[in-house]
Amino acid sequence: MNLRKFFRLKLRHGELVLGRKTLVMGVLNVTPDSFSDGGKFFGAKRAVEHALTMQDNGADIIDIGAESTRPGSEGIPATEELARLLPVMEALGSKLKIPISVDTQKAAVAELAIGAGAAMINDVSGLRHDPRLAEVVAKHRVPIILMHMRGTPQTMQKLPFAKDVMWDVVSGLKRSVSVARKAGVKRDKIVLDPGIGFGKSFEQNYELLAKLPELAKLGYPLLVGASRKGFLGKTLAAKGKPVPVGERTWGNAAAVTVSILGGANIVRVHDVREMVQVARIADCVLASS
Repeated sequence: MNLRKFFRLKLRHGELVLGRKTLVMGVLNVTPDSFSDGGKFFGAKRAVEHALTMQDNGADIIDIGAESTRPGSEGIPATEELARLLPVMEALGSKLKIPISVDTQKAAVAELAIGAGAAMINDVSGLRHDPRLAEVVAKHRVPIILMHMRGTPQTMQKLPFAKDVMWDVVSGLKRSVSVARKAGVKRDKIVLDPGIGFGKSFEQNYELLAKLPELAKLGYPLLVGASRKGFLGKTLAAKGKPVPVGERTWGNAAAVTVSILGGANIVRVHDVREMVQVARIADCVLASS
């Protein structure tokens, strides 16, 4: 039984059809301290090269983040975030033919990023950090991805984990949707993300992946980002040592497959070329179910 629903995500220029095939969102961190690449693409030249490579490798969306949200990370001022972000967007210009999503929690950053060409906003705080962000996306009529995070990047792996992770995620996402809708964000501009790895135990991440069909019942498109997360490294550990971040491709592939078969419309990944192949095979299985 095909669990995935179809949606049309309207952008300011064009639209994304969700559900016909899995859309692959390529991650571009323009930070010096990302957990996934350690600042490998910090700097406009390298960032632009990587974005274009991901496009060539089949990415449907590029998600640019200029503030690290790894466990324990400290926030940065909007001025610093923009100083990292805007030169990359300007340098990409007309070279990039696919939509740009900007990963930010700040209304001020979103406002300027949209002006610079961002097609959507990805808020890992689910509008808890800066509720004014909802007003910005409503004003500019761009989609927003609302992610569930328990706590903040500084506290999310230190606070007690939820006793019932599904209840915690569903109720948290409903609150985020309520904030967005009250600010004027249209229902068809909202995408939900369960926030794999953000304030969840390793076991809870697997529970969320197994129960994605329950999240799909909320009636919104689903994005899942499990790529390179710590629970994969722990699961694949050899002799007690977690598999290094850059060596989790096969674990990523399994998580992407499960996400798609569970109803994810978009998968957020680092290894675009490999995960595009994984997504195409999973899509064929889904289409035949």
